[in-house]
Amino acid sequence: MSVIVIEHLARVEGHGGITVELEGDAVTNVRFDVFEGSRLLEPLVRGKRYDEVPPILSRICAICSAAHTLTSLKATEAAFGIRVSPQTELLRELLFRGESIESHALHLFLLAIPDYLNYPGAVALAADKPAAVLLGLRLKKLGNRIQETIGGRAVHPVNALVGGFGKVPALDQLIELRSGLLQAAADADAAIDLMASLPAADFCHSETVYAALRSPHLDSYYLGDEVMVVTDGNRAIVPASDYASLTNEKAVPHSHAKHSSFRGSPFMVGSLARLTVNPRRLTGKLAVAMKRLKLSLPADNPMDNNKAQALELINDVERALEIIEQLLRDGIKDERPMPVQPRAGTGTAITEAPRGLLIHSYQYDADGCVVAADVITPTALNAASMELHFRRGVEQCAEREEAVITKRLQMIARAYDPCISCSVHLVRR
Repeated sequence: MSVIVIEHLARVEGHGGITVELEGDAVTNVRFDVFEGSRLLEPLVRGKRYDEVPPILSRICAICSAAHTLTSLKATEAAFGIRVSPQTELLRELLFRGESIESHALHLFLLAIPDYLNYPGAVALAADKPAAVLLGLRLKKLGNRIQETIGGRAVHPVNALVGGFGKVPALDQLIELRSGLLQAAADADAAIDLMASLPAADFCHSETVYAALRSPHLDSYYLGDEVMVVTDGNRAIVPASDYASLTNEKAVPHSHAKHSSFRGSPFMVGSLARLTVNPRRLTGKLAVAMKRLKLSLPADNPMDNNKAQALELINDVERALEIIEQLLRDGIKDERPMPVQPRAGTGTAITEAPRGLLIHSYQYDADGCVVAADVITPTALNAASMELHFRRGVEQCAEREEAVITKRLQMIARAYDPCISCSVHLVRR
């Protein structure tokens, strides 16, 4: 038996590796090894007041801190029966879009694209092709600016509160964001041109189950309380309150991250899943860009998640601009957060973080203190699907050279855009 071990996946967040066992040419075992220890943030919020929970749980991830904050708020508001204003919903969606722009730009240009062009990382890529890296950094800076304007700061927002916002953005701030987004439209188009010029990554094919939020308007990362699961042309609906039937988390001996499955099958979340579940988003410029990228849905290649992220960059810029135009047209109102009346109950919220479905569920007592909490991140949901695609990638590799297999496995891992640090949690059910 021969063994290929990737001890540390580079250019991803967190500490994980991959182990492949071969008997001759036959693949006998493939493992996605997650070494991160449990961060115990869910037990940490037990007994905390409702207004203390979002700032604590946003610390799960610096890249997705806005998504954790807003999903936490949404879960608490569901538990207390709070309905926020339409303006708050728009501002929260805008905050999500800023985070998505920042995250996708970081992933595509600094983490994923160097693989396609045979560079060891973004620094080496910048030395030869500075325009590509600068393009990504401009988009990332814009995403950070949106988060800072709406959330109060670029990381771990302080302005988003239960029931609304502490302070709404000023008119001149929205006008400044609009100017940045108008300029960013050309950068998002340039990202499609760059992605279309990359060599094909056609080395892993597998029938894939996709899961994503089914939003009321088919184009929201924040609104919606149902998940749609797509496989073989069939579609199943899972309400947020029944999220455990979707996740079905089980501990596995080789990983500190649990594995999830839906009706016995691993599933993929993220950009590719969102476009598969909500194909009616793919109109206008997105439809043209999709043809340019030669992307067909449903896809059977996990590498296409990179193409889907590039498409979402166009959509995120367009949607953020639409939101700002609406706020300017309607007039930004100096709203105060909705009043909070704590009560005993359970609230569950599902949103779309940049990497896919994010679930927060809390049980509160009558004083508004947490009795129990559960947070399931996109990378935790993707762990079993990643392992499946690693296996398919090795099985479909005609060469058995370690260097070839190792590079392909790392490219598949990075296409998922994992945040391994966020994938480990310890919850008793």
